[in-house]
Amino acid sequence: MNKKAIGLLSGGLDSTLAVGLMLDLGIEVITLNFVSPFCTCTSKNAGCKSQAVKVADRFGIKIRSVYMGQEYISMVANPKYGYGRNLNPCLDCRVMMFKKAKDIMMEEGASFIFTGEVLGQRPMSQRRDAMNIIERDSGLKGLILRPLSAKHFEPTIPEKKGIVDRDRLLDLRGRSRKGQIKLAEDMGINDYPCASGGCLLTEYNFAKRMKDLIDNMKIPAVNDAKFLRVGRHFRIDKDCKVIVGRDSNENERLERLAGSEDYLFAVEGYNGPVVVMRGTAKDEFIPITSRITVRYSDAPKDENVPVNYKKKIDGSFYTVYVNAIEDEMLEKIRI
Repeated sequence: MNKKAIGLLSGGLDSTLAVGLMLDLGIEVITLNFVSPFCTCTSKNAGCKSQAVKVADRFGIKIRSVYMGQEYISMVANPKYGYGRNLNPCLDCRVMMFKKAKDIMMEEGASFIFTGEVLGQRPMSQRRDAMNIIERDSGLKGLILRPLSAKHFEPTIPEKKGIVDRDRLLDLRGRSRKGQIKLAEDMGINDYPCASGGCLLTEYNFAKRMKDLIDNMKIPAVNDAKFLRVGRHFRIDKDCKVIVGRDSNENERLERLAGSEDYLFAVEGYNGPVVVMRGTAKDEFIPITSRITVRYSDAPKDENVPVNYKKKIDGSFYTVYVNAIEDEMLEKIRI
């Protein structure tokens, strides 16, 4: 066993401290930053991904970004250990991450994995029994070191073999972050803007949209999940939903996300949203989608106005004349 380890680095305070501790112990560290379609802080210039890179640069260590796409969506649709308060499959998520980390550990010739997890900090994935399940299912028994809470666990293999000095590991636990903040001050770390664990599946409204998607599709695709971040959503039929842009940025994004078989709607002659109709496009759904389009435009609500629509793959527009859908009917189909 060598002194080379894989560290899971979100860019948050806990994982940053764990990296600092391991480097102080003379461990050669390679970090992994995991990204999924449900991360809340993965914009190009800010957020956890960017912060993780900053942390790696600060310490002068290698970082690898690991994207979990369709396989992650499939796991969310059918998690072995179920969900948390909303639609967050935290145990299954951690197992998947550690399995990938194990593969990279072997690829990089490292000996063990460490994380910034703190016992008792998160209700679903950081209970002792949950941590044991994650360790077992990922095939990493004795090879996951949690330096911030190590004194609350049995020694790991690298500790037993003297690769890591257990006496210099910590005994933090619970949801208070006072210990971490004090340690950060001692280490001179004062830039940690993104708390770890930023997952849209823990948010009620987003989870409701994702559940609707799972209920109406056998296995959603990554692009289906990307739509959930944008606009207002309405379920017209089991096989058909409508998404309405809320501003110019969302209108542009919806046009980019729309697939070749999706329909695009816009009111002619008035400012208004881009509207996407997805799924099985039946002629009977065109009028109601058009009426939704009018409802969110600047057009008069009680007059028939022209709404242009087309399949994205085609170049030709078609036009229907409709008035706005009633709010009462709209609320019945809102997701």
